[in-house]
Amino acid sequence: MTTEGTTEAGHDAAVKAWFGARLPSEWNEPAAEVTTDREEILVRLTIGAPEGAEPEKGDDAAAAARAEAIAGHIARFREETRDRRIQVAREAEHRFGRKVAWAVTAGPETEIFTSLAVPVMTRLRQPERLVLDTLVDAGVARSRAHALAWCVRLVGDNTSTWLTDLRSAMAEVDKVRKAGPGSSE
Repeated sequence: MTTEGTTEAGHDAAVKAWFGARLPSEWNEPAAEVTTDREEILVRLTIGAPEGAEPEKGDDAAAAARAEAIAGHIARFREETRDRRIQVAREAEHRFGRKVAWAVTAGPETEIFTSLAVPVMTRLRQPERLVLDTLVDAGVARSRAHALAWCVRLVGDNTSTWLTDLRSAMAEVDKVRKAGPGSSE
């Protein structure tokens, strides 16, 4: 819900500022990472890893025990903060007109809670459909939709620097466009 005359980047900054001031201080140290898109606000909190979950060289059993300790720590945080997270999310949803999802990072693990899965319509030609069908036939994906989501994640993981540069360039173009002729603000 962007107001007239407000840029998307400015709106995102306002959302981040609001969460920075609204979140309980114990959730905001280190500062929460807030990302937005057209439908959703994702707030990622970082909590300390539980005792004994620090990564170290060891056998597979020790690694599995550390992973389970972290999973339990995240699950406890999720349960203990549920009511407060719901209250903050309702305020933000009313204020910004977008759903709020939460994520927690503890040690090397990040878990996202109740994030939206938004349908996206696209038209693909046969070569692209064959890629998706190969992923489905190989058991990498359950369906074409799942295969497409897998491809998008793969591209995002492998080109994050490029995507960050592209977003920065788009923000600069928006600034130049607003400063150009005919912009009377």
